[in-house]
Amino acid sequence: MRSGTCPGAWGVRDALVRTRTRYISLIRALLRQQGYRVPSGGAESFGDRVATLSLPGRLRSVIAPLLAVMRHLNRQLAYSDATIEHLGRHDPRVLRLRSVPGIGPVTAAAFLAAIDDAQRFHDAHQLEAYLGLVPREYSSGESQRRGPITKAGHSRARGLLIQAAVSMLRRRPPEAEALCTWALRIAARRGKHVAVVALARRLAGILYALLRDGTTYAPRPGSRPDPVSTSHT
Repeated sequence: MRSGTCPGAWGVRDALVRTRTRYISLIRALLRQQGYRVPSGGAESFGDRVATLSLPGRLRSVIAPLLAVMRHLNRQLAYSDATIEHLGRHDPRVLRLRSVPGIGPVTAAAFLAAIDDAQRFHDAHQLEAYLGLVPREYSSGESQRRGPITKAGHSRARGLLIQAAVSMLRRRPPEAEALCTWALRIAARRGKHVAVVALARRLAGILYALLRDGTTYAPRPGSRPDPVSTSHT
């Protein structure tokens, strides 16, 4: 990444997230061995959800050091997010990406860290494949069918784009009406999961177009989403 958003800031955040994920997996496994299940929810509130369980004292004392480390990780992640947001205010590329509904500073920084330079991709589809957001293809004789997405490339950037798609469909901001309408039509035909991935793929294409063309997001009125419906800054 060029001047502006420091690549080290994103690298630190990514390392913290991965560490927290490992601790969550370990705690879940320890509790599952004793017949306890942690309710689903966000990683930030994992410790709070564990606290609601009626655990025996011995088991609680076993996982207490892990939960203490996780509390520290959450504080460090909050600091890291604030740092990324501060740096992003001085990076025109981050501001450009944040013009897209649902794209915050962390997702914008992750996208930039993943692709580095939009010009090295021939088109949006190549970028989408690089991020692992395109379906696998299976060939047998003369028939060809598609399966789940490849999940190749940068898992963190892909995951944040999927989270952004979920958030967009949940909130349905007016400036993303066309995108949400398009995704909901897919959901009606093929299910919510397919629609979310399709929307994440569309978002990746839009972000790519903004960086490639040096433009900001400007939604087109109507029901059809336009990945390059943009205005120059």
